[in-house]
This record gives sequence, structure tokens and C-alpha cells, in this order.
Amino acid sequence: MAYATGMTLASRSILPMCSRTCLSPLRVASLLVFPEKSSATFFRRIQVPHLFSTSTTPLFSSVKCSIQSTSSLETENQAVSRPNVVDILEERGLLESITSENLRSVCSDPKVAPLRVYCGFDPTAESLHLGNLLGIIVLSWFQRCGHQAVGLIGGATGRVGDPSGKSLERPELDADTLEKNIAGIKRIIIKILGGNPSSGGSYVIFNNYDWWKDMTMLDFLNKVGRFARVGTMMAKESVKKRLESEQGMSYTEFTYQLLQAYDFLHLFKNEGINVQIGGSDQWGNITAGTDLIRKILQAEEAAYGLTFPLLLKNDGTKFGKSEDGAIWLSPSMLSPYKFYQYFFSVPDVDVIRFLKTLTFLSLDEIKILEDQMTKSGYVPNTAQIKLAEEVTRFVHGEEGLKEAIKATEALRPGAETKLDWNLIERIAEDIPSCSLPIDRVSGLSIVDLSVSAGLFESKSAARRMLKQGGFYMNNERVDDENKRVEEEDIVEGKGLVLSAGKKNKVVVRIS
Repeated sequence: MAYATGMTLASRSILPMCSRTCLSPLRVASLLVFPEKSSATFFRRIQVPHLFSTSTTPLFSSVKCSIQSTSSLETENQAVSRPNVVDILEERGLLESITSENLRSVCSDPKVAPLRVYCGFDPTAESLHLGNLLGIIVLSWFQRCGHQAVGLIGGATGRVGDPSGKSLERPELDADTLEKNIAGIKRIIIKILGGNPSSGGSYVIFNNYDWWKDMTMLDFLNKVGRFARVGTMMAKESVKKRLESEQGMSYTEFTYQLLQAYDFLHLFKNEGINVQIGGSDQWGNITAGTDLIRKILQAEEAAYGLTFPLLLKNDGTKFGKSEDGAIWLSPSMLSPYKFYQYFFSVPDVDVIRFLKTLTFLSLDEIKILEDQMTKSGYVPNTAQIKLAEEVTRFVHGEEGLKEAIKATEALRPGAETKLDWNLIERIAEDIPSCSLPIDRVSGLSIVDLSVSAGLFESKSAARRMLKQGGFYMNNERVDDENKRVEEEDIVEGKGLVLSAGKKNKVVVRIS
């Protein structure tokens, strides 16, 4: 089926058919889910290619619509403009490649309907991690520029595993684990894309298992396989690297790019989704999709791909790993406090670049921070605090940020924040802790307790830190090496916090 592009409904003589229009299911759903958008607005902004389903059977027998003159439609179209999201992404270092420069023009053309843009997330874990955050940020930029964001959870592709950037085949996950992971990822997408008022909140979530579960091998070969060229598939960078490795590549992994390509075809044909985004390592999978759409649907310049750079530190290594493993986006797997601390610890050489890529601060605001960093009166870590606040708010919301800031302040040696046991319990998840009976704490010298709790390896190390002024109990500096733990030092009779300098801490629980 040939798709006409760049045409509004007003430019075609089909308005008399509006009472029997074959609307695609998601387009109709968007009218029902977002009732503030009138039928007049719908017909005013939508493109002809996305008005019709591929089926010849009407979805509804009657759809009311408002007919306006061509001149009034053109006047309103000229008044409605969108920021050029591709230019914005490029300015902020979030653009690696696009499949066509035409994407740059259509994304802000008021005569073209808003784009529907998707990013895929395979459910390999119960939470997304920092490496996935760029995809969500780019989706949010599209939202903020008037387009619709679509999250695709790979309930089917997650059973196969994407070989891109991997040296080994992913282990197979059982059905229960997959369902648990899918639910966890869905919660994160809903919270971030739907919970940020400034993003506009226009989003949809799909699971590709819904259209793969009933497809047979023969169906796959007939619908997809006969259009694929083995030479082209083998030329993909992700495939070449694996074929050259000692482990090689299984046929299952080899077909992954066709599964992802068909996802794009299905979403384009049935849901009007016309842009796929992903990290730079997804270029081969994305172009496999645009090629399949072109071959099967004969649609030229109708489906687009966009990739963004991987999240790297200044030394070229991946940003998003800590000593304890991945930086998870789910608060149940990594507390907002620890998430905040990770960004607070970003070195100066990286912080400005991350402010551009990971936050929605204006470039002017970021330039002011950058200029301040070179001046003598600059307070160290000011830029890092701003980065940590903005990213934590985006991922964990205002409440998560408040929790992170409160815990950060409470754990700062010398802080005036009064520690209560509820706060200590929360931060105990993120720092070392131990349990000791009351008779091994009350009346014990602070030096002996710090060694028993594992804060120091020896009493001499504890005394040395104490003399340097870096030994704290419950955030209060300890100056007397003969200090003994008294009953009032134990917070609510349940425990206390010992600190050596700014970073080394331990929670002592009373068992």
C-alpha cells in the first residue's frame, strides 16, 4: 500500500467520508483517552496516511467529525508550531544519527501531524538502569515538543536477547520472571513519562508479545523472512563482532534484528508510529525496520530512525556502573538517596556534559554554571548538586528528591539535622551496618566500638582520625578519645551512626 506523506486532511477531497472513516485503533483510542482534544482538532492535525486502518472493515459505524474550510485549517496550522526536537537533541549532544534529514523538517512542520515516537526496552531485569535513561529522556524531549512518546516493552524479544554490544548470549528467563520484569519496567515508564507535568504526559505503552505470541514460524518466514537479505544482516556491526568472537552467534540471536524490524513495521502499520529511537548500538536494528517498512509497504520517507550516543564518561568508559553494580531506576533496587549520591559524585570534567544530556535545564542556565566553575568564588560541587537534583527529580519525582536530600543532609558530618530512627533505618539500606547487643555498646569506648563495628581496622587508625577531627557519632564530632557511649547517645534506644570523614559510615543497631 502506498502512503502519501506531508498532506493534511483538508488537502484531500475525502471529507464527505468522515462518517464511515476506518480509523486505526490507537487513533480512536487517543480521542477517548484524551477527551480534551476535540474531534475538530483531530481532523485538523492528522495526516492522511494515519487516518486509515489497513483493514477495509470500519472500526466504528459512525464517527462524528467537525468540518472546517481549507482556509481556516491552513490559518490554524500556520499558528501552531512545535520546537524542532531534532535540533534541540543535537545542541545537547543527544543526536548520533538519523535515517533521513527529512525528520528534521517534519518534526516541527505545523502542517504535519505530531510524530509518534517509540523506544524499546527488553525486560532483562525488574528495573531499567541508567543506560536506559537516555532513551526515556529523548522520549521526554519529543513529548515536550508536542509529540507522543511510546514505550515498547519486549515481552517477546526479551525471550531472545539483543546481541548488540554483548559478548555472550543472554541467559533464558522463565515466564514468571519475565512477567515480573515487564511489570517493573512498565511502572517505571508510567511514573517518569506520565508523572512529569512539564513533559505533557502524552504516552502509550505496548508489549510486543501481544503480536508475536500467535505468529507461527511459517508466518514469520512468509511475512518477514522472504524480505530479508542474509548478506545485509551479516554486515550489521553487532553481528560481525559476534561472528568474529570465540563464542560465535546462535541463530536465535541472529534473527533478533528481524524481530525488532517487524516490531517497527507492526507499529507503523497498525498504530501510526513513525519514529524509532535507540542508542548508537541500535542503528543496525533500527535501519532493519525502516528497510522492512520500505520493502513491504512501499513507504518512502515515512518511517524514521534516530540514535543517540551511549552514556560515556570522559575516559570513554560507560557511565552507569558503580562498585555495587548497575545504577537502577527503581527505588526498590536503589534508593533515591544512593541514586542522588551517584550524580553528586560526578567529576568536574563530566558534569557540564551530563547537565546537557541528562537534564532539561536550558543551555543558558548550564552555561552560567559552567562559567561559575572557572571563577575563584565557585563553591565546589555546585554543578554536581544541580545535576543530582534534576536527574533525581526526573526519575523519582519530588518526593524521591526530598527523601534523597534529607538523607544526604542527615549523613553529612556536622549537620544540624537531628537524627531519628526512621531516617537511620532508611539510610541503613545504603551504608554498612552491624548489630551488637546493648552490653557491647553502652559504656564502651568510642574507639573500641568503631573497631568492633568495622569502621576502622585498628584502634590506632581510629585515634588518628579522631585527632584529625574527622571522627563523628550521630553527626557530632568526637574530640575525646576516652569518650564512652552513653545511653543518650543511642538514638531512641535502637542504634547510632559512626562516621570517619565524609564518606565512611556505619550504622550500629542494638540487637
